[in-house]
Amino acid sequence: EIEKDGFPIAERVEMLLSSDTETAIATSMGLGMIGFAKAYEHLMPDIIVVLGDRFEIHAAVSAALPFRIPVAHIHGGESTEGAIDELMRHAITKMSHIHFTATEEYRKRVIQMGELPENVFCVGAPGLDHIHKLKLMDKEELLSTLGIPYGRKIGIVTYHPVTLEKNTSEVHISELLKVVQKFPDIFWIFTMANADTSGRIIGRKIEDFLNKNPDRGKLFASLGQLRYLSLMKHASIVVGNSSSGIIETPSFKLPVVNIGKRQLGRIRAINVIDVPECNEKYITEAIHRALSSEFKNSLKDMRNPYGDGNTSDRIVEKLKNLRLGEQLIKKKFYEIER
Repeated sequence: EIEKDGFPIAERVEMLLSSDTETAIATSMGLGMIGFAKAYEHLMPDIIVVLGDRFEIHAAVSAALPFRIPVAHIHGGESTEGAIDELMRHAITKMSHIHFTATEEYRKRVIQMGELPENVFCVGAPGLDHIHKLKLMDKEELLSTLGIPYGRKIGIVTYHPVTLEKNTSEVHISELLKVVQKFPDIFWIFTMANADTSGRIIGRKIEDFLNKNPDRGKLFASLGQLRYLSLMKHASIVVGNSSSGIIETPSFKLPVVNIGKRQLGRIRAINVIDVPECNEKYITEAIHRALSSEFKNSLKDMRNPYGDGNTSDRIVEKLKNLRLGEQLIKKKFYEIER
C-alpha cells in the first residue's frame, strides 16, 4: 500500500516467520530488532515516528535506544486490556520522547506515566484523515470491485486473537461463524486476523466456512485504505474486535458489535454495542439490536471522539518545529503534584 501511494522505500526489515506460535512471535521481535538496528546504522534518521502498539513497533523502538534517536509515538495512553498490545503500548511510551495522543484523556494518561506535559500533544487519530480527504467509492463501484452481490446488506467482520488469553481463538471464531449463518440477508466481508499468536487458526476457519458457504461472504487479506473506508461507508454493521470498529466507525455513524476483551478500556462512541463474551446467543442478540431502526436513529447526532480528520497536519506542524538534541533524548520523570 505504501509503494502504491508512491513513497520511495529506503529500507526493508524482514521479521515475520511462517508461524504464529508464542515462540515465533518472540523470535520475530528479536529478528525485528536486528533488522531495524541495521537500518538505523545505514540511514541514521534524525527522528523515528511510530504508530500504535504492535510487537513490530516495540522492536523498532527498542532498537533505536542505543542509537540515541528520538522517537515520536502516535496513539499512546490507550488501553486494550485483552491483548499484549496493552503492555507493548505503554513500554513504547516510556521509550519515546514525543507523544501524539488521540484524545485528551489519553494525553492525561501519558503524563500520568511520567512524561513531560510539554512533550505530549492531543492531536486526534490519523486513521480518520482519509475519511475526510479521500474521495470514497460509490456503492455500485465498490460492489463491482469487490464482487459483492447486489440487493443484500453488507456486514464487515474482523476478528483478531485475544492474545492475553490462551488457546481461545478457535472457539471464538467458531462461535462467531455460527452467528454469521443466522443472517442470510447480509453478505459478510471478512478481513484477515493480525499476525498474532493463533491468528492463522482464525483465517483457516473462515476459509473453511466460506468454502462450504460461498454465497455468505468473501475473505480479503487486505482491502487497502480506499476500499476499506468505502466499505464502511456502505456497510450496515461491523462485527468483531478490531480497533477500527472503535476508532473509524463513529465517523460513518455505523453500528458496531464489539466482542470480548481485546478492546476493553478504549474510549468508545455510542455506536458500539459491547458483548463481553464470544457467545453465539449474546452476539446474535447484539446484531439484531444494532440493525434495528431505533438503534440506527439514535446515532444521527453522534460525533467521533477521536477527532476531526486533521490529525496529520497537526503532527507534521509539531515535528517541523521540534528541537532535537540532548535536551530531548535525556528524559526526566514528571511528578504530578497531589
